[in-house]
Amino acid sequence: MKIAIITAAGISSRFNEGLPEKDKCLKIIYSKEDRTSTLLYHLLEKCMFADKILLVGGYKYDDLKACCEELPGSMRDKTVLVYNEHYADLASGYSLYVGLKTAFDSAWDIEEVLFAEGDLDIDQDSFDRVIDSKHNVLTYSFEPIYAEKAVVLYKDIHDRFHYKFNHAHGLLKIEEAFSVILNSGQIWKFTETEKLKKASERFAQGKKDGTNLCIIQDYIDSCSKESFELIGLTRWTNCNTREDYQKILAYWKEDAR
Repeated sequence: MKIAIITAAGISSRFNEGLPEKDKCLKIIYSKEDRTSTLLYHLLEKCMFADKILLVGGYKYDDLKACCEELPGSMRDKTVLVYNEHYADLASGYSLYVGLKTAFDSAWDIEEVLFAEGDLDIDQDSFDRVIDSKHNVLTYSFEPIYAEKAVVLYKDIHDRFHYKFNHAHGLLKIEEAFSVILNSGQIWKFTETEKLKKASERFAQGKKDGTNLCIIQDYIDSCSKESFELIGLTRWTNCNTREDYQKILAYWKEDAR
């Protein structure tokens, strides 16, 4: 069974910056046009390869639920909503954790898990390469690496992958030699599900206030370095602001032509 997890629990602070409370929204369901012009719709459409899609929400959860109820039948039937009660007081790791816990607590025979953060737009060809890979997948974008916003993926002298991110959006410092450094594409595929389950359990035991990279790095460290495929994402946009959304909307219109 193939599982996809999309996390969309955050409070969308930069997306809603400067707006009165009544105008704030959950960015994954924001649209200037119709229901097909949301990040949610496009991510779910790409994840229809999966047998189940776990959508983790928190902030404005009722709005997310209402939006899901209006999805087309096949998309709605595959989507399982999961509530992260700690969306406001814990970091992104807890959203991934509750998604994984829901999956592993089920009776599903899980063979692989794809995880995508909910504020991304990726071109279809790149997404398909991730889906079609038979390996664990780490992704990267071709965007410049700016320390205040990038999640860095690098490889050390032993050919092991590591992530680096500054939570305060300041400068980054890597305190070891590396052979390559990349801008993380923030989409992953995990094919060794028992190791993923154990990484998730270790997170719950001692790192619940960490980011999703805590679970991911633990998983990477438990797997052989040969088990990973590195895939570049041709078009990658992280939707942090409404200006980013307008850029993504233009991409979608171009794709539809």
